[in-house]
Amino acid sequence: MNTDWQEKAGIVLAGIKQYRDYPMSELTTFKIGGPADLLVEPADVGQLAKVLEFCRDFSVPWMLLGLGSNLLVRDKGIRGVVIKLAGEFLTWERDGGTVRAGAGVTLGDLSRETARAGLTGLEFACGIPGTVGGAVYMNAGAYDGEMSQVLQRVQAYSLEHGLCWYSKDQLELGYRKSRFQSRPEIIVRAEMSLTSADPAACLEKIADLTFRRESKQPLEMPSAGSVFRRPEGHYVGPLIEKAGLKGYSIGGAQVSPKHAGFIVNTGGATADNVLCLIAHIQREIQSRFGVELVPEIKVVGEE
Repeated sequence: MNTDWQEKAGIVLAGIKQYRDYPMSELTTFKIGGPADLLVEPADVGQLAKVLEFCRDFSVPWMLLGLGSNLLVRDKGIRGVVIKLAGEFLTWERDGGTVRAGAGVTLGDLSRETARAGLTGLEFACGIPGTVGGAVYMNAGAYDGEMSQVLQRVQAYSLEHGLCWYSKDQLELGYRKSRFQSRPEIIVRAEMSLTSADPAACLEKIADLTFRRESKQPLEMPSAGSVFRRPEGHYVGPLIEKAGLKGYSIGGAQVSPKHAGFIVNTGGATADNVLCLIAHIQREIQSRFGVELVPEIKVVGEE
């Protein structure tokens, strides 16, 4: 891809934080990935609009990045612009039981901060490693809770429609899905409805969920979380363990000895290592149990 546009970006997008050839391994929880041609950090909707207009005018592909927690970036990196929300997108406010949070707010932090403020409803999200925007996009959930239970409205931006609020019944929420997966709209803010409660009780629930998560999941190792969607009637971890693949490695990528539903980076793993390991697991599970495992990790970048 011709990168003359990078020079133009320095001029057209002056005043917006931007970094050329930024290593994606520093922005993903897997600690894997080649460089992005250009990383930009718009601080408000005006700057975001300017970035999207630039990409349209110069025919440059773009992608949005949250915490990089459900993402595998290929080893050659990402051609085009990676957008990481900053500034006002990292703030939140409350009005009684209504919480409005920018899309870049870390979900775990918001869970704990609302609990300290005496608001219950987001405790389930304390261990989800993502942003509010990413959680809305995926209708993220854990421990019998999910975003659909608290969401009221979502504000999104697109070049075609500008800023729009969508009510809950317009979000098309389902299991790990929302309307934003099929439309070129960027989530900028989410409005949630929480309930008043005793802060101590909320924090106690978070402590319990955190303990349960830390005791079962390999949080001490770089990973992208659970690799596969849960197939109907089965649990992924036990299936992989029954196939004798717990601890199985390809290069620096390993099926976690702690939880077989995770692939971890033991050091120096490449995206190709991870993809080869995923394919091997899929073949083994299909062959032994007749079950198709579908990855829920998003794979991006140049092949």
